[in-house]
Formats: sequence, structure tokens, C-alpha cells
Amino acid sequence: MDIRKESLKKHYEWKGKISIKANVKADTAEALSLAYTPGVAEPCLAIKDDINKSYELTRRWNTVAVITDGTAILGLGDIGPEAGMPVMEGKCLLFKEYGDIDAIPLCIRSKDTDEIVRTISLLLGSFGGVNLEDIAAPRCFEIERRLKEISDIPIFHDDQHGTAVIALAALINSLRLTGKKTDEIKVIINGAGAAGCAIGRLMLSYGVKNLIFCDKNGAICDGDVQMHSEHEALAKISNPNHEKGTLRDIIKGADVFFGLSRPHLVDADMVKSMNKDAVIFAMANPEPEILPDEAKAAGARIVGTGRSDYPNQINNVLAFPGIFRGALDVRASDINEEMKIAAAHALASLISDSELADDYILPKAFDPRVKDAVASAVAKAAKDSGVARI
Repeated sequence: MDIRKESLKKHYEWKGKISIKANVKADTAEALSLAYTPGVAEPCLAIKDDINKSYELTRRWNTVAVITDGTAILGLGDIGPEAGMPVMEGKCLLFKEYGDIDAIPLCIRSKDTDEIVRTISLLLGSFGGVNLEDIAAPRCFEIERRLKEISDIPIFHDDQHGTAVIALAALINSLRLTGKKTDEIKVIINGAGAAGCAIGRLMLSYGVKNLIFCDKNGAICDGDVQMHSEHEALAKISNPNHEKGTLRDIIKGADVFFGLSRPHLVDADMVKSMNKDAVIFAMANPEPEILPDEAKAAGARIVGTGRSDYPNQINNVLAFPGIFRGALDVRASDINEEMKIAAAHALASLISDSELADDYILPKAFDPRVKDAVASAVAKAAKDSGVARI
């Protein structure tokens, strides 16, 4: 099957991957009076007196907005909001299938940060959470930061934080296998865009001490010039030994490599220069930074990619449905670091000691245990960290 041609054919047939379903009937005068006027005035007035009743009297408690500006759609780049709609619908489908959450795709015709923030802020009262999707860096950082400052519901950029949660789960189980310690390993993150920055920040929160970000210009180091604000902030919290040079230089002696950049940047000699039991997560799609067979032949012990046709797939669908499910269940006002780390631990713990292997460090995307395990851990972390409201 040519999956691309077949998918296009199916999209013509489907005419949309999601739809609105009525939960109640409006087929009699009494039913109409209860669901709509005049009866509907009573829940309206109840919400007027207590806005929190909107979670109890409407679908807000289980509804998430999936929002893009169309500037970083999959690997296609800036193709516009309308062209991004099939992806946003697909994301909403995943929310429903894997989290039993109703999600609404919203594609904004603007690249202006102020306009985007203002637009989303005006819609917050309609939703229980917001999932930002496929918004280009560095604008995505500011949009998320500003929305979190003013929002009383979770704002979550899945390209950043969903990827980071899966990456951390993969790291946790890799360390279980290799016996290495979090605060002793050297971690390289190549590609300091949305996902790379979030992975690094979560790793640092988890306790990694020696972490180096690398972009097309080489290692990001405090004091370097011509960095944008996000990279300046990263430089101050990473690269403690002030290593400089290209990826080929700084990967020497590393224990873990995360690639979020472009194909074929890593070769066998670079893998050989890493420490024993090296871990390679080559996550560029569709072609990774190095193919698993090549990395293994060069001495890597554990290899993961973003692809489903290789072992150890770093797949966001393992994270975001359960994270939002847990956040919505306790009416969380935020999805914080504690909740993300709890989600990573929940995912990692689904692999028992007897099952854990070099080519099996993460649950499969269709594992039925994932949603409940992640949701439960996230809900508990929300309560423990003080952001749960019920």
C-alpha cells in the first residue's frame, strides 16, 4: 500500500475525522424545553452566580482546544492554518481514542504573537484545557509562557512537553538497564527547537547535571553571542563544563544522545566516541540522525527513533491523552513539572523488570494500560503540587 495515496483517498471519503454527537434528545416539546429554552436558563443563571459550575453543567470539564497557527505542521513546515487542519483533526481523534476526551481543532489565521495570545485568551472559558500544536519556535515559547501567565486552565504545547515526557520515560528505563546514575551521565540534545528545549528542561528538573544543547552552530554555551532569548536562558542552566565545538566534538564521552534535528548527522565514528552502553534516541522524522542498525553496529546499546517500524518508538500518543485525562479529572489549573515527571515514571513503570530489554523500554502505543496509568499518576501529582481544584 502507498500509505500517502491511500490516506488522501480516505480523507476525501471521510470529509473530516471527527464530528459532534448529541448526548440528549430534542425530539419532543418537553425535551426541547429541558435542553433548550426555557429550561436552559437555570444552568445559565447557576453559572452566572458561580463560574465553576460551567465544569458541572456543560461539556467544559472534558473538552480541550487543539490550536495551531499552521507554521510548523509535522515535517511540512509553514503551510498555513487551513492546510494544518487534517493534522489538528487527527490530534483530536487521538484525544478521543486514547483519552476519551472531546477535542476541538482551531486553526488561527495569524503569525502575530499578540494576536494569537489574545485570540486564545478570549476562548479559555469554553474549554478545560488547551493543547498548542505545530507552532514554530521560538514564537511557540512566548505564546505558551504568556498564556500560562493569564490562564486558569492547563496550557500544554505537546510538541514540547509530550515529547519531553516520553523522552524522560525512555531515559528512566535506559538507566534501569545500564545501571548508570542520572546525576553522573552526560546528555547531548542536538536540535534546540521546541521539543529539544523541553526535553532538556525536563531532564534538568529530573536531576541530570551534565546536559549540553547543540544546534547547527555547535554547542550552546553561556557567553556566546547571537543567541535568541530562549537559547540564552538554556545556556545559563546547561553545559556546566562550558564545552565548545561541533556535535562531533561534544558527543565524545557522552552517555545519551537525543536527536531532534535532521537525517544522517551522526555517523559510526561519533557513536564509537561515546561512553560504553551508549544510548541513542535519533528522533528526526522520517529519517533519523542515524539508522538503528548502524548505531548498534557502532556500539550503541539502546537505540530509539520516532518511527513505528523500529523498536523503542518515541511516540507522543503515549503521553498527552493520559496527561490531559488526569489534569481534567481533578480540574487542574496547570500541567506542571511534577505532573510531567509523574507521567514519565508511570510510563516507565509499565515495563516490568522481566520485560525490560534493550529493544523494549517503552510501552506500545496501543497498550491499554497507558491511559489509566498516566492519568492516575498525573492526577495525584496535581493534587500533591497544589494545582488540583477538585
